[in-house]
Amino acid sequence: MKDTQTKSKRLALVLVSVVAGMVGLAYASVPLYDLFCRVTGYGGTTQQASMAPDVVLDRTMTIEFDANTSRGMPWDFKPVQHKVTLKVGETGLAFYEAYNPTDKVIKGTATFNVTPQKVGQYFTKIDCFCFTEQILKPGERVDMPVTFFVDPEIDLDPNAKEVTVITLSYTFFVSEDEEEEVDVSAKTEKKSVNVN
Repeated sequence: MKDTQTKSKRLALVLVSVVAGMVGLAYASVPLYDLFCRVTGYGGTTQQASMAPDVVLDRTMTIEFDANTSRGMPWDFKPVQHKVTLKVGETGLAFYEAYNPTDKVIKGTATFNVTPQKVGQYFTKIDCFCFTEQILKPGERVDMPVTFFVDPEIDLDPNAKEVTVITLSYTFFVSEDEEEEVDVSAKTEKKSVNVN
């Protein structure tokens, strides 16, 4: 009888440890996945640099710009230009425009990705509005810059040889601490701007 109780306690301890470990992994999975994507470029995650490379190749790349807003984000958000062609290694500058048509101050955060996903590791941003939270006053309209380049290392990747067009896509969300303050009547469905 005592032996059965000891086995039951041991089994309960093992099961509690497994559950605690699973909960811990669930909490750690998001930052670990984010780190993995930033290091490898997986899922179209771009890279970040402080300056452009010294090498500029003859290979050209067309960068297309896409803009979206999430459900609940009332801003009008669009690229100022829909595409630009530049040489690999050359620094590019693009602008996105955001407009707050409501009568409330709204904080927003942009997420981004690059397609095709296999070239995310070569698309590098030097400066971007997506690195910081954006705040727009009622009726305010702003142009937000993004400075970028395509890393010359892309030329060494046999899987990226056929890539001539890269799409940089942003989606703006209402910042979590502001969600309660946004006027419910201003909520809209996800909007997308066609880049063609």
